[in-house]
Amino acid sequence: MILAGDVGGTKVHLGLYDFVDGRLECSRERRYAAGEYSGLEEIVKEFLGSLQVTAACFGVPGPVRDGRLRLTNLPWTLDSRKLAANLSITHLFLINDLEANGYGVAELSTEQIYTLSEGDPSQIGNRALIAAGTGLGESLLIWNGHNHIPYPSEGGHADYAPRNEDEIDLLRFLKQKYQGRISFERVISGPGLTNIYEFLREVRGLDEPAWLSERIAAEDPNAVITELALAAKSEICERALEIFVSAYGAEAGNLALKLLSVGGVYVGGGIAPRILEKLRDGAFMRAFTDKGRLSPLLENMPVRIILESRAALLGAAAYAEARAAELSGISPRAASVKF
Repeated sequence: MILAGDVGGTKVHLGLYDFVDGRLECSRERRYAAGEYSGLEEIVKEFLGSLQVTAACFGVPGPVRDGRLRLTNLPWTLDSRKLAANLSITHLFLINDLEANGYGVAELSTEQIYTLSEGDPSQIGNRALIAAGTGLGESLLIWNGHNHIPYPSEGGHADYAPRNEDEIDLLRFLKQKYQGRISFERVISGPGLTNIYEFLREVRGLDEPAWLSERIAAEDPNAVITELALAAKSEICERALEIFVSAYGAEAGNLALKLLSVGGVYVGGGIAPRILEKLRDGAFMRAFTDKGRLSPLLENMPVRIILESRAALLGAAAYAEARAAELSGISPRAASVKF
């Protein structure tokens, strides 16, 4: 039995996995409100109870250095060695959350992926992974001639690059709001969608009716904006989502250029499946391919949306099994395959 975890700033998603004929199968999973616990160790102990696992891996937000990470949105410092000792798990690993998503890509079935643009699927090479959720994650899937090897990145924190007058004024608005530099994450994320909405209301003067103001104040603003935009019930919400999707496509194209991801671009995270209808209307792909002389290169890159919310868990489980097998010489995946 393998324990997999997806650790975020607000929630911790845990799952128990085993293998059936070489494929990962989840036997139990649960989500925890991270802020209600003193640390990851407490959550894992509650989840496992008396169960013993052979290996564990947790995808975590941020750069992991020598098995350690200090979370930015929680007062937790994670140390793989201490966790392994305190939880009595021989093989325990911490990896970047987008790295975990990258390992998860290989575990997905065709039903768990939506192809936004076919491109040229015969091309073989590097892939890119970009995922907007609470933050903006990016990962590199490097082709080594046999497999795609995920590498972590903090590209979502690179300087935001506006492309038109609206985005230039949006940058000015955000620089004043945050009193400093602006990263792509301030625009392409859940909070980023709210930032765009506030810009349209406060700078562009788009109307916010009283009923909408009340909903924004009482509910999750991102959910409200998305709902009303997709239902075409609010001009300001529709415009906010349009700017968001265009910026998302542009940064996905930037990542594709930097990585030369002829093997395709994957769009993950919690937001993309919820706005799939909007991603399909062309705004994302127009921005993705709008790269001047390099536009034909982008047009030939497949673009795929990850629909499976457990991609990071699957990737963490796959990584735990593979690394533990290297160290122990015992592979549950291989042993499960029927000949």
